[in-house]
Amino acid sequence: MPETIKTPRDSKGLKPVKATKAVKGTKARLPAPKASPPEASPPVAKRTSGRPKAVSVVEAPTDAGAELLVLWKEFKRSGSRQARERLILHFAPLVKYVASRVATGLPASVDQSDLVSYGMFGLIDALEKFEPARGNKFETYAIPRIKGAIIDELRAMDWVPRSVRFKAREIEKANTDLESTLKRAPTEREVADRLGVSIPELHDVVNQISFVSVLALDELLSVGGDRGEQVSLLDTLADRGTDPTTGLEGQETRGLLAAAINSLSEREKIVVTLYYFEGLTLAEIGDILGVTESRVCQIHTKAVNQLRLQFVESE
Repeated sequence: MPETIKTPRDSKGLKPVKATKAVKGTKARLPAPKASPPEASPPVAKRTSGRPKAVSVVEAPTDAGAELLVLWKEFKRSGSRQARERLILHFAPLVKYVASRVATGLPASVDQSDLVSYGMFGLIDALEKFEPARGNKFETYAIPRIKGAIIDELRAMDWVPRSVRFKAREIEKANTDLESTLKRAPTEREVADRLGVSIPELHDVVNQISFVSVLALDELLSVGGDRGEQVSLLDTLADRGTDPTTGLEGQETRGLLAAAINSLSEREKIVVTLYYFEGLTLAEIGDILGVTESRVCQIHTKAVNQLRLQFVESE
């Protein structure tokens, strides 16, 4: 029977080790102690001054660029309609970006959605002519063409010639420069001298550009100061409630009346003019003509009857 050899605990606190009695001719062997696996040491946080830095999470790269490259190859190789539509949808936000930049220099009456529609033609043209094999970026290639398509469509819809638009900008620039220099509104002579033209030529240019600015009657105008009230331009126009033909009839009546007055005698013409146009009384007219007031009344009555007779005959 093997005997157990008991050893007392040493100063380091080791446990007793079992040993077997040596067989004759052999040496006693003690079992080798099993090596314990090394324990993982907890991570030690380094002290840093200030607030701890946020840990950035690195995302795996997407294959959007590879998919776009496949679409370009398919579209350029076979002209696939499906690939073309997918490219248009991918680059459609680029058109909206360009349209918003162009709209900043246009009147408020121009709808931005119309600019986007015009820019889509430029995008389609850029897709057809772009060559990916050259290694250029499509956005850099397409933005000038989208902007050009929008401007070309706006010029085609404009009824004012480009030369008139140019003259309007030149006059506006001259006025702005003179105002900043003189610290007041410039005169016509100063503007004409700045442009190098005569005053009659300046008047002709102003008459040409008077039709450049057109306002919509339903355009809203801000009124009321801080209250932010808005009214349309149509609401600010005076409604006289008259028929447009009334003005023509009144103009025709005044022409007939002037012709009838010219047909009167010299004394009758003076009486009618002083009484109706100058507002003098019959007595004052008598003092001017050197006759009595009753005589002036007779002349006035005769003149009115002749005028009434001529109007009846003209009808």
